[in-house]
Amino acid sequence: MSSPFRRHKQMVHGLKSAGPNHVSHRTIVAAPEIETDTPSGQEYAGLRVLLHDNLRTLSDTASIEARNPMKADYAKAFSDWIEGVLAAGEEGRAAQDEILVTNMVWAIDYRDFDYALRLGAHVLKYDLVMPERYKRTAACFLAEDIATVALEQHEKVTLEQLLQVLAMVDGADMPDPAKAKLHKAIGRAYRRRAETFDASADNAPAGGKSAFATEALEHLKRALALDDKVGVKTDIKELDRQLKKLGDDDGSGADGTDDANAGGTED
Repeated sequence: MSSPFRRHKQMVHGLKSAGPNHVSHRTIVAAPEIETDTPSGQEYAGLRVLLHDNLRTLSDTASIEARNPMKADYAKAFSDWIEGVLAAGEEGRAAQDEILVTNMVWAIDYRDFDYALRLGAHVLKYDLVMPERYKRTAACFLAEDIATVALEQHEKVTLEQLLQVLAMVDGADMPDPAKAKLHKAIGRAYRRRAETFDASADNAPAGGKSAFATEALEHLKRALALDDKVGVKTDIKELDRQLKKLGDDDGSGADGTDDANAGGTED
């Protein structure tokens, strides 16, 4: 375990690693490489050696179940450096950083999505590149991998985290099936909110259960528009029926209009 002085030194070097450049939000110019002839660059180089040692150990471990806790443990050695890098990012400075990007990926794997999104926001803001072993952009990776976990283990990812991902990758270019998967995950998360809706809750939204169901339907339809093989057609049919029933139960149509006026206004 490193000393408090060592951890502070890593954070300071991480802060300085970005250099004086300023990169604006969603710039099309990628952040520069870290200068290796500076103390910060030398610190980065040493941490990269440790990172690659960790990656080799992970590569030699066949079990995914065993690898993910290892990643969570390895990540501790890089946390102070990363905090320095994030602090530099808040000041408008950034550089390409394999350590931070790899830790973003690891955080998804060991299911710390708040941390993954915190790192992901920096990665996307400064257009950091993914390591060569990944064949997707950072935006595509975040959208698709977090959506995959949400669809397979929905209790691990909150609706709010999925919506944060959607906002973060808005406008990013990626294959339509990747976007569709994210909308599918969001739609199903909204559907679960509708199914567990408690009208007596203090934070119950206006529109009640139908508000969640309507949001679910919109995202599922968007998923289908992007990829007709995404697997949401049954969800859409069931939600259409549910919304119609909700409309019948409260005396309004599925679109929220009153039945008495459903035929239109009088001439």
